[in-house]
Amino acid sequence: MKVTDHLKNAERTLFTIELLPPLKGENINSIYEAIEPLIGFSPAYINVTYHQEELVYKPRPDGLVEKQVIRKRPGTVAIAAAIRFKYGIDVVPHMICGGFSPQETEDGLIDLNFLGIDNVLALRGDPPKNGKAFVNENGGHIHAADLVRQISCLNKGLYMEEDLLQPSPTNFCVGVAGYPEKHSESPNIESDLQHLKEKVDAGADYIVTQLFFDNSKYFRFVELCRSIGITVPIIPGLKPMSVKNHLHILPSIFNIDVPMDLVKEIEKCKDNSQVREVGIEWAITQSKELMEFGVPALHFYTMGKSDNVCKIAKAIF
Repeated sequence: MKVTDHLKNAERTLFTIELLPPLKGENINSIYEAIEPLIGFSPAYINVTYHQEELVYKPRPDGLVEKQVIRKRPGTVAIAAAIRFKYGIDVVPHMICGGFSPQETEDGLIDLNFLGIDNVLALRGDPPKNGKAFVNENGGHIHAADLVRQISCLNKGLYMEEDLLQPSPTNFCVGVAGYPEKHSESPNIESDLQHLKEKVDAGADYIVTQLFFDNSKYFRFVELCRSIGITVPIIPGLKPMSVKNHLHILPSIFNIDVPMDLVKEIEKCKDNSQVREVGIEWAITQSKELMEFGVPALHFYTMGKSDNVCKIAKAIF
């Protein structure tokens, strides 16, 4: 079932989660261990992230170094299929621009279509960890809106090869990312909103936001989106604080503010187990207020660990 159908048919706020593929060399059991405690809360769908390839430089016997391209978390399509067939839960694999040519993107979408997966989240993707800026390679898409357009074309039966005999249209529901506190690369929120509208106009069916800790930022974001004609559902993304370092890491990575009340509570904590409890309580309060506002779903970024999300879900669902 499409994400938009889940939202349309829901009688209450939906519970959804996002998982990371395991690191290369690990098995899928860590995914199942993260999902199992949450099954009782009936997640409507599960997102599976995709990760940009990375460059590493390895020494050679002759004393020089050799550049190698690696992908540390492969397996998004396989994991999404495994979850769908093991649990009967709809999945939303992420598709990114970085590291893929349009042809490779089309092939990936065809694989998903063959598997009966009809949801994707279309993202530009982050720059490589050792790179300062996003660079499209192999003639790949520069912006997420371009990726959305390609998916929209497939939904109309328009493939890159024009001489196909009776090509079948796909039926993807397309989600995109939104940034209540603006994307770190955008000069201002107005510019960022225009880029978001371009993605929606290109065919996006819904928006899921970057994480935030101040609900007023989300409420304002929704208001601004509606004011420029964005009418699709806007799903809030939440991540509970779990370690003290998050006070510094999360604002730096995600370009977000942390409310002073939350900062003070975390600074009082003697260890990360206390931080985890503070993060849970804050997320419960956030979730209840968002549900009163009438959000269509709550989307939790688990980062592969579900014990804190399980406690949050138990308190609100």
